[in-house]
Amino acid sequence: MEEMVDISVEFGRLRLANPVFTASGTCGYADELGDFVDINKLGGFITKSITQQPRKGNDTPRIVETDSGMLNAIGLANIGLDKFIEEKLPVIEKLSVPVFVNVAGETIEEYAAVAERLADRQEIAGFELNISCPNVAKGGISFGTEAWQVREITSAMKRACGEKMLMVKLSPAVTDISVIARAAVDAGADALSLINTFTAMVVDIESRKPILANRTGGLSGPAIKPIAVYLVNKVYTEVAKDRGVPILGMGGIRNASDAIEFIIAGASAVAVGTSNFVEPGCAIKIIEGIKQYCTGKNITNIKDLVGSLE
Repeated sequence: MEEMVDISVEFGRLRLANPVFTASGTCGYADELGDFVDINKLGGFITKSITQQPRKGNDTPRIVETDSGMLNAIGLANIGLDKFIEEKLPVIEKLSVPVFVNVAGETIEEYAAVAERLADRQEIAGFELNISCPNVAKGGISFGTEAWQVREITSAMKRACGEKMLMVKLSPAVTDISVIARAAVDAGADALSLINTFTAMVVDIESRKPILANRTGGLSGPAIKPIAVYLVNKVYTEVAKDRGVPILGMGGIRNASDAIEFIIAGASAVAVGTSNFVEPGCAIKIIEGIKQYCTGKNITNIKDLVGSLE
């Protein structure tokens, strides 16, 4: 009966075999996860952030578990664009699944430089724009917190990425996430991914110091899921639905039930992040669980589930 269920997804100009991605930063550049999961069974894969130059990242400790998730302050540690092209694109080239490259930087020029170098590479399907990075040229303000900055950086990336699909990743650390989403779409975003992590802190009560060397980190995992579902629904109803822009929903997804919540709320697809550290194969189980749910509910096409919240 499950064979009668169509869980393929129209995601912008792409057709995905199913609605399940990996979230950026949780599975490296594909070869790291490949030992545990057949990546080609996923709907899509998003790489760890790439910057123009290699980055060492923050001092350790830079990850700490919480009661229902974890904090990370990796500091965008990555191998840099040159090594990514030399060492990782050959790995990605062997995949049949659409791959998005998460792009980060300190200035708009750095973002654009990465996109321009990769715009003609057939190995990748598109870019995920990480706008939670500080804009050094504007005094350290995060790109993603001001609508005018979102428009500026999205427009620049849209010009730089050529025919590749551009997905903008939204931060929850804003007054009204729909204002930011609208700015991204107006500037040319083909899709939106949300949400990124929440800034948080864990304190060592013996030393009376933050456990993370960076003091704060990004909170992810089950703790943020109800907020993430709400924000996905808000962006879907206020921006994405009428504009025909697909949403990649994420934030604390552990199982098929969690994923289905996001889809009902308005996400066309979902991304699994923190749970990959707990169970590397959970994304595949989520795909199977979505099929089972649709079968049990007599849903023959998953598109009927998207945004079906009453």
